[in-house]
Amino acid sequence: MWLKNLTLLNFKNYNAADLKFSNTVNAFVGNNGAGKTNLLDAIHYLCLCKSYFNPIDSQQIKTGEDLFLVQGDFDKDEKNEKISCGLKRNQKKSFKRNKKEYDKLADHVGLFPVVMISPYDINIIMDGSEERRRFIDNVISQTDSRYLDELIVYNKHLLNRNSLLKQVAATKTLDVTLLQILDEQLVASGNIIFQKRKEFLLDFIPLFDQHYRFLTNEAEQVSLTYQSQLSDQSFETLLTQSIEKDRILERTTVGIHKDELQFEIAGLPLKKFGSQGQQKSFLIALKLAQYSYLQKFKNFKPLLLLDDIFDKLDQHRIHKLMEMVSHHDFGQIFITDTDKKRVKAVFDEINVDVDLFDVSEGSVLDA
Repeated sequence: MWLKNLTLLNFKNYNAADLKFSNTVNAFVGNNGAGKTNLLDAIHYLCLCKSYFNPIDSQQIKTGEDLFLVQGDFDKDEKNEKISCGLKRNQKKSFKRNKKEYDKLADHVGLFPVVMISPYDINIIMDGSEERRRFIDNVISQTDSRYLDELIVYNKHLLNRNSLLKQVAATKTLDVTLLQILDEQLVASGNIIFQKRKEFLLDFIPLFDQHYRFLTNEAEQVSLTYQSQLSDQSFETLLTQSIEKDRILERTTVGIHKDELQFEIAGLPLKKFGSQGQQKSFLIALKLAQYSYLQKFKNFKPLLLLDDIFDKLDQHRIHKLMEMVSHHDFGQIFITDTDKKRVKAVFDEINVDVDLFDVSEGSVLDA
């Protein structure tokens, strides 16, 4: 699978752009703020129906304009697939495959898998557990369409239960029958998600370990551990035991929405005790494991988007990462960088062709 071309209209800082790509490595080069990352984000839109950086679709429309359009042609199984995403202000987002609009966007997720590596990813380590759950959910959703549906269902049931708890606090009256129904719905959905996350991490953790060891030459010992309240007790029991606490706090305090991924280095929390270099290596290993996992379960290579990656790595890690590229572990790759000479030198060294695009203030030219 590879992306043959990309067309933009009023997307972020672009009035219009029309690009044609090679099926190997494509690099967007230019100064900071020119719009390089926006091109990666447009590709992410085509693959996953949303921005990697900003969940508010209307904020992707160029200032002063009324709509945006992102369109591209993929070559998949030697067939052309035309994907387009458009949004007019104050209207619903339109997403089409071969000119046919989707009934629900979840049906598109996973058809064109993608992995983004960005400086923004430091949030996975430094922010709260929600970021780490989002990472898990993003990977599984690209391989299991039912998982995304189940997440939507679980969050709806969770919202309903929390609303009931707030109502109980206001009225001082608990409808036990309604609570029992909501608990049963939450448990049914939560158990499915827990099982899928557990199975996913059994496959994912060995891939992560393999990539981290390769990137660092086994310089240090790191670990990634899945923690869930459902590992020790049934969801039903947890809800029963926590009802008084839930009533006081007016929210559901147990469940898979409390799951966590624990990152450690030498047995200590990576967030507090890992150096910047160690944290970067950990993140890249996470994303490369995501790539390997998607490739394993899709039986074809996802797109790989590398945002400002050379500027954030030392020469050793750049060399190790490019070593993987030269061994054809990856399919089509898109890179952003501020230094054209550096990009050419990196890929000349490993004898891999790269198509260069000069990006300047929302315009793109072949370099």
